[in-house]
Amino acid sequence: MSGRRSPETPIHETFQKFLTDKGKGDTGESGNYRRNTERELDRFHSWALGKTADPANADPATSWNGIVEAEPVTFADLDATVFGDYARYLRGSGYSHSTINTYYAYVASWCGWAHGQGYISRHYARESDAEDPLPDSDNRRPGDQQAWDSTDRDLLTRFVDAEASAAIDTFGDIEVPYDEAEDPESELWNEKIRARFEAIKLCRDRALAYLLAYTGLRAAEFLRDPNDDRPGRDGLRWRDISLKDRSATVYRKNQQWKEASLPEPVLGPLRRYKQLLDPPEEWPVFTTLHRPTLSSHVQSGLAQRGLDQDTIESVRSTWPDLLVSAEQELAAPPALTTDGARRVLQRLTDAADIDVNDDRHDYLAPHGGRRGMGEVLVREFGYAAAARYLDNSEEQVRQAYQHIEAAERADMATEALSNTDQRVNHNLP
Repeated sequence: MSGRRSPETPIHETFQKFLTDKGKGDTGESGNYRRNTERELDRFHSWALGKTADPANADPATSWNGIVEAEPVTFADLDATVFGDYARYLRGSGYSHSTINTYYAYVASWCGWAHGQGYISRHYARESDAEDPLPDSDNRRPGDQQAWDSTDRDLLTRFVDAEASAAIDTFGDIEVPYDEAEDPESELWNEKIRARFEAIKLCRDRALAYLLAYTGLRAAEFLRDPNDDRPGRDGLRWRDISLKDRSATVYRKNQQWKEASLPEPVLGPLRRYKQLLDPPEEWPVFTTLHRPTLSSHVQSGLAQRGLDQDTIESVRSTWPDLLVSAEQELAAPPALTTDGARRVLQRLTDAADIDVNDDRHDYLAPHGGRRGMGEVLVREFGYAAAARYLDNSEEQVRQAYQHIEAAERADMATEALSNTDQRVNHNLP
């Protein structure tokens, strides 16, 4: 990389180049977009240098020292965590949700330009870790955002339990004579293989539903994020799970590997799924089942083994590609993506006939599972315990679940008034 595109370049030295590219007119010096962007880049730069108070990332707010010990701020100092912290700063500044997203978008546009110009290796501002603190753009109150409740969890898990159990029973009921085992000409053997694959698919969906419903994990912490190429964003691996210790090692949004808890309800579905699949330890827990993806993966893997096309087709004619990959000990197949998980949940929500009262999603969305667990933990154990479990700061949890605290304060006020105001006491139910 040339010096002109070095990550050691001070970020403020690129602002005018970016603004000229984005501004209107022959010299790029006019236009509302340019003026607004310049203002927000200056705000970001001042924040990065610690020249503004930040109640979201420092306590007290005036103790915020920025992201560097001394000037200047260079591109080498930037990553997704920095932009995530900046999103929290904006969110804690009292702006409306739409204003926060608009101000952040100006800075994110510059980050994308810098990535395209070669100053940074990734578009950090649009990675999931960076955007996670941003509010919904519809100005909904925190309590209005989707959160799975006990009825949602019950309906979803009952449905996936029934589907998986029926498929497992079907697989177990097929008895293959000893002399027909592994015989590609045996109809019973082929039926057994098909039944096993169907059971694996439904057990995978069940494990996914349970993990989302009961762990509070972010989807990007155990599924593949196609826009993030870091090792911790390519799907949770079986080697990272300890069913004995009831824990999983995940790459948290602060870019650190940490142990996450696996509550008791999750263990059974994971254990049965693993028994059926019998995967290598380096495999993702949730593999993709996208047929073209698996087909390409298996054909490429077998070709690298030196098999010709006719032999490859012969191997694939009996076994589903996922099982071929396991039986032939090929490289790990791709993990299920976060978008893929949303499609699975859309299908499950519809099939289970779950009524979702949400004007943004008509299905049980992944983030709703995490928010639902947050609701349970805050109500049962308080904000500090919920923050530790969810791997968030207590301040963030209080902000996300402020409707709970508001209701508690309302109850407190009502109780106080009932002791002093006869009319209030008379009207209580």
